[in-house]
Amino acid sequence: MTGALDRRSLAALASGHAAADLCQGSVPALIPFLIAQRHYSYAAAGALLLAVTVGSSIIQPLFGAMSDRLALSWLMPVGVALAAIGIAGAGLAPSFALTAAAVAVGGVGVAAFHPEGARYTNYASGARRGTGMSLFSVGGNTGFALGPVLITPAVLAFGLSGTALVALLPAVAAVALALELPHLRARSAHAAARVGGRAGGRDDWASFTRLTGVVAFRSGVYFGLQSFAPVWFIHHFAATEAAANTALAAMLLAGAAGTLVGGRLVDRIGRRAVMVGSMAAQVPLLLAFMLAPDGLTAAVLLVAIGFVTIMSFSVSVVMGQEYLPHRLGIASGITLGFAIGVGGVAAALLGVLADRAGLTTVMWAIAWLPLAGLALAVTLPPTPQERVAARPAPA
Repeated sequence: MTGALDRRSLAALASGHAAADLCQGSVPALIPFLIAQRHYSYAAAGALLLAVTVGSSIIQPLFGAMSDRLALSWLMPVGVALAAIGIAGAGLAPSFALTAAAVAVGGVGVAAFHPEGARYTNYASGARRGTGMSLFSVGGNTGFALGPVLITPAVLAFGLSGTALVALLPAVAAVALALELPHLRARSAHAAARVGGRAGGRDDWASFTRLTGVVAFRSGVYFGLQSFAPVWFIHHFAATEAAANTALAAMLLAGAAGTLVGGRLVDRIGRRAVMVGSMAAQVPLLLAFMLAPDGLTAAVLLVAIGFVTIMSFSVSVVMGQEYLPHRLGIASGITLGFAIGVGGVAAALLGVLADRAGLTTVMWAIAWLPLAGLALAVTLPPTPQERVAARPAPA
C-alpha cells in the first residue's frame, strides 16, 4: 500500500486547493467591476493583481523553507480561512488602499496553504507522483475557474458586497480541512519517512533555476490573460462583462482539464516532453487568438490556450521536487508560488503598458511571451527519476 494513491487524503488536499485558489481567481474577475464602479485605472487594477500575487506567490518560498524544517500542517486550514477573509474584504473595503490590503491578506493565506499542501500531496501520491500532483493541481485550477463563475452573478445581484457570499465556500472548506488534519498526519507519517529515505543524490539548483524561468514565462501568459482577456473581449468584441468573464471561466476550466491530461501524459511520454510540448503549442494558438475575426472564435481559441498552458502545471511541480529532492517545501513554494508571482508582477507591468500604449499592444506582448519560455524549456535535462525510468531493465 505504500506505493498506492491515498485517495481520501488527495481529495481533502485538492478541495483545500480549490478553496484557496477560488479566492485568488476571484480577483481578476472583479477587475472589470472595479473599473466600472470605482473608476480604477488599468494600472490600479494591475496593482491589485500584484498585491494578491505578492501575498500569494512571492512569499511562498518562505513558507516552503519553514515547512522543510517544521511540522506546519495547520497552515493549510488557516491559509484557506485567510483567503476567504481576503476575498470578502476586497468587495467590502471602502477605499483602494483597504481593497489592496484585503487581497494581500488573502494572498498570504494562499501562500501559507500551498507548500504544505504540495508536500502532503507528494506523500499521498505514492509511486504515481504525476497523477497525484495532477489531482491536487486540478483542484486549484477548478478553484480559479470557479472564481469568475461565482463572483460575476454575486456582484451583479448584490453589488461588490456580494464577495462576502462567495467567501462562505472557502470558509466552510477551511473548517472541513481542519477536521481532516488528523487523518492527513496519520496516513502521511510513514510516507514522509519513505520519501526522505529515497531522496538520494544532490539538489540540482542549476536545472531548477531554469525550470523556474519556464514557469515564470508561462505564468506571465496566464496571469496576463486573466487580467486583460476579459477587458479585450469587452473593448474589441463589444462583449458584456458577464460574457467576458464567461470566456475567462471557460479558459480556466479548460486549464483544469489540461492539468489532468498532463498528469497522465507524464507517465507515458515523460516530464520534459510534456513541458516542452505545452510551451510550443501556446505560440500558434495565441497568435490565432489575436487574429480572431469574432468573439466566438476568440473564445474557442482561449479555451484551447487555457488547456495547453496549464497542461504543464502539475508537471512543473513534480520536476521541481525531483530536481530538489531534499527541499520539497522550497521546491513547491517556488514552482507553485514565486515563479507564478513573477508572472503576476509581469501582469502589473502590462497594466502600466496598457495605460500608455493601449490594450492591443499588451495583448500582442502576451502572445509572444511563450517563445522565451520555450527557449528555456528545451534546455531542461531529465530529472533523476526520469533517468532511472529510462534505463533498460536488466536481462
